[in-house]
Amino acid sequence: MSNGTQKVSLKRGLNLPLLVLYGLGVTIGAGIYVLVGEVGVVAGKNAPLSFLVAGVVVGFSALSFAELATRLPHAAAEAVYVEVGFNSKSMGLIMGLMVAGAGLVSSAAIALGAAGYIRTLVDLPSWLVVSVLVVGLTAIAAWGIVESVLVASIMTVVEILGLVAVAGGVVAVQPEILAGLPHVFSLEGGPGVEAILIGSVIAFFAFIGFEDMDNVIEEVEDPPRVVPRAIAITLLVSLVLYLFVATVTVLALSREELSGTEAPIALLAAKGIGFGAPVVALIAIVATVNGIMVQIVMASRVLYGLSARDALPKFLSAVSPVTRTPLNATALIGAATLVLALGFPIAILAEWTSQIILTIFVFVNLSLIKIKLGRIPTATPSISVPVIVPVLGAITAAGLLVISLVG
Repeated sequence: MSNGTQKVSLKRGLNLPLLVLYGLGVTIGAGIYVLVGEVGVVAGKNAPLSFLVAGVVVGFSALSFAELATRLPHAAAEAVYVEVGFNSKSMGLIMGLMVAGAGLVSSAAIALGAAGYIRTLVDLPSWLVVSVLVVGLTAIAAWGIVESVLVASIMTVVEILGLVAVAGGVVAVQPEILAGLPHVFSLEGGPGVEAILIGSVIAFFAFIGFEDMDNVIEEVEDPPRVVPRAIAITLLVSLVLYLFVATVTVLALSREELSGTEAPIALLAAKGIGFGAPVVALIAIVATVNGIMVQIVMASRVLYGLSARDALPKFLSAVSPVTRTPLNATALIGAATLVLALGFPIAILAEWTSQIILTIFVFVNLSLIKIKLGRIPTATPSISVPVIVPVLGAITAAGLLVISLVG
């Protein structure tokens, strides 16, 4: 380091498997452990169709993010996309702050959910559980990107195996339920298309998270090759898993049973295989804890990226020579998460998260449209989608946003 002034860069330690596990860790969080029940109540036996519709809608925006990641490979990704697409630094800053805000609000909501699960096992004050969780996970996020993602990866594998074990166990114990499979994907005798679409709005939020991979792109090995593949694999695995779990759930549990529980997967385990509900509760805790950490990592990288582009104070882009992580940005995100978690109820935080992210999706898709049609100079993309893809991405995200706001 010459004269002690050379800037320390982020460590490029994420290969394709690690980035996929990071993406799955953000996407397949605790939400599916609750959302499958809520979608089942709304859409009944057609709940899997709601997840399928949501997956298709998310797919348009995912393709837009994949192309933009190779055109503009920077941290604070969404901010960069909007700044370049609209030729406006102020819009880019607003978008970046919205992304960081979404991470903050989301991690605060998840922290409250995790505290609720933990307090069913240990009788401690909610504020204490939340504080220990957020402080501890912020420390892990500051430890190092590879270390953080390795910890998140282990928890992600546990989450996925838990879902597969429960749903697969039900099918193994009660194979006769598969006789109802044709009815699941048939509209005849179902709640109707409107119910499926309303269910898809709820299911949509189970897919949120893939976009966070763009924000750690400066820590990815060979981003043009790795990032688009990681996004595609993450969404495909998530969709297949959600369809499997949702299908088994509506085959094994009635609409009335789903409406009477806040822990549908635990109920599925208890009724379907006769045991395992406490284990499912523990896995749900792992899922929530994982979600907090990956959101802290993402939001801190957004602040780092904005600071590196001189949009925020420079101290936020300072990288520790020891951990090779942005310690100041990570500490700020951790502190803000704790304030939100202790100051607002989970329902409000979850609603804010959804609305912020849908707004981000609209503007990111519009940015890609402007970049493509305006032939705005960027790096040569390793993947290029037809312009109809971001058009559909913007329209569908805007539609879900309107439904969320008026619903």
